[in-house]
Amino acid sequence: MNMNTQIRTLVGTGAVKVLLVIGTVLGAVGAWALWSVLADNHPQIANAWLWGLVAAGATAAGTLPVLSSQRLSERVQDTMFGFGAGVMLAACAFSLVVPGIAAARDLGAGPWGAGLTVGAAILLGAAALLWLEHAIPHEHFIKGREGRDGRMLKRTWLFVFAVMLHNLPEGLAIGVGFGGTDPLRAGALATGIAIQDVPEGLVVAVALLAAGYSRVFSVTLGMVSGLIEPVGALAGAAVMAWSSMLLPWGLGFAAGAMLFVISHEIIPESHRKGHENYATGGLMLGFVLMMLLDTALA
Repeated sequence: MNMNTQIRTLVGTGAVKVLLVIGTVLGAVGAWALWSVLADNHPQIANAWLWGLVAAGATAAGTLPVLSSQRLSERVQDTMFGFGAGVMLAACAFSLVVPGIAAARDLGAGPWGAGLTVGAAILLGAAALLWLEHAIPHEHFIKGREGRDGRMLKRTWLFVFAVMLHNLPEGLAIGVGFGGTDPLRAGALATGIAIQDVPEGLVVAVALLAAGYSRVFSVTLGMVSGLIEPVGALAGAAVMAWSSMLLPWGLGFAAGAMLFVISHEIIPESHRKGHENYATGGLMLGFVLMMLLDTALA
C-alpha cells in the first residue's frame, strides 16, 4: 500500500468515526425529544420506546470490542448464538405466551378459546416473518442469500436486512409487553432481551469483520442493525394502546415471530459448524437466566 492509499484510508476511517459520533448525538437528541412527548400523554408507549433504545444500546455496546480485539473463535460464537436462543425461548414462554393466555381468559375466553386464540396468533406471527423472509432480499453470514433477487443491492445491505429481520421480533415483543402487560413483567422481558443483545451485537460485528469489512465499518453496521428494535417497540406498544382486545393476539404474534427466528435462523447457525454441545449449553443457560428474570422480577 503506497503513501497516498494509506492517507485516503486514514481519512476515510476518520470520516466514518466523525459521522458515527454526529449520528449518535443527533439520534440521542431525537430519541429524548420523542420520549419527552410520549411520557406526558402515553407513558406505556414511552417506556416501550425507552426500553427499545436500551436494547439497541446493548447491541451497540456488544460491537465495541471488535474495534480492538481479535476475532472470536467459532466455538464462542456458537455458544453466544445458543445463549441468545435460550433467552428468546424463555421470553416467548414466560413473558408472552403465558400472559397472552391469561389475557384471553380475562377477556372472557374459556381454556380452549384462550389457547386457540394465542395459538392462532403464534402461527400468524411466524407466517408474517416467513413472508418477510421471502419478500425482502437479504444475506445470512453462513446460509447465503435468501428472499427476492438482491443483485441490485450491495452485499452490505443484504447483511443489514438479515440482521434487522432477526431483531424486529425482539422490538415487537418489548412494545407489546409494555403496551399490554404489567410493568414488572415487561421490564423483565426487556431486560432479558437487552442482555442477549450484547453478545448478539458482538457476533454480528465479528461476522461482518470475517466477511471482509473493516473494524470501524463492522462496528458501525452492527450498531445500525439494532435500531430496528426501538422502532418495533414503538409500533407494538402503539397497537396495544389502541385496543386492549388485541393484547392476546399481540403477545402471541410477537412470540410466533420470535419462535420463527429461533428455529429458522439462530439454532441452525449455532449447530452448523459442529459445536452443538456448546450451543446447547449456551441455550440452557440463556433459558434459565430469562426464566429467573421473569419469575423473580414479575
